Amino acid sequence: MCAAIYIVSTVTGYVLTSALLLKCPTLLHRRKKERFLSKHISHRGGAGENLENTMAAFKHAVDLGTDMLELDCHLTKDEQVVVSHDGNLTRLCGINANISDLTYTELPPYLCKLGVTFQRECFCEGGEDKSIPLLRDVFDAFPNTPINIDIKVNNDTLIKKVSELVVKYDREDMTVWGNSRNHIVKKCYKENPHIPVLFSFPRVLHLLGLFYTGLLPFVPLKEQFLEIPMPSLLTNLLMRKALFQHLTARGIQVYIWVLNDEEDFQRAFDLGATGVMTDFPTRLKEFMDRNGISKPQ
Repeated sequence: MCAAIYIVSTVTGYVLTSALLLKCPTLLHRRKKERFLSKHISHRGGAGENLENTMAAFKHAVDLGTDMLELDCHLTKDEQVVVSHDGNLTRLCGINANISDLTYTELPPYLCKLGVTFQRECFCEGGEDKSIPLLRDVFDAFPNTPINIDIKVNNDTLIKKVSELVVKYDREDMTVWGNSRNHIVKKCYKENPHIPVLFSFPRVLHLLGLFYTGLLPFVPLKEQFLEIPMPSLLTNLLMRKALFQHLTARGIQVYIWVLNDEEDFQRAFDLGATGVMTDFPTRLKEFMDRNGISKPQ
């Protein structure tokens, strides 16, 4: 009987403490400094309105007032950091060649029309700008816009050069980087711990386990940004208001991607997501304006 009472009291104490710290995490953890807040995020610059990852796309999104640009990086043969989602140029340029095998001046232009990855049967036709840009040109053009960088390949030189560019342009407080693969995120953090990192996919699974066992409120987290893909097998498990509230109370921003219709915009903001990543920045801006969703100060 005494053992049973001890077990029950211990479990009850654990559950109550976990619930308290889930709601009030700053009792145990120091809130992370939020270097910037982003509600409106343009995926690949807005791949549904301009050719993805081009300067024209980034300029259009910034002119609309986007809070963040999301982009992807690769390294050329002559070690230039370029902005491109694909390492192979077949889909983007119609040429079966890898960026890593070409110098920057050898890179071909984009095709005139590209499919929008996260919108079925949707294509975007480009204007005059069909060039693959350098990351430094993006930093030069948009010095005051936060940028979310996906390091697409496990390449130490790429990681080092991206870090050097971030430091050179004084963007450590305006940049987040990472990848779905944990070993890349670990290398990013080791290279420059001053640049905030994203949760990798294995770390998202770990986060889920901590949340559903009640351990999350007790565990420190180095990441400052959680990006949840939608739809995905994990979406229903991750889309929990209590989880979002706990993370944001700890200074961890929660982004949902890639959302392209108003029903999904509404659901994400209703659940307490910090921001929404979209291929259609105009559509998201109009939705936010109509619904009184204010921009971060």
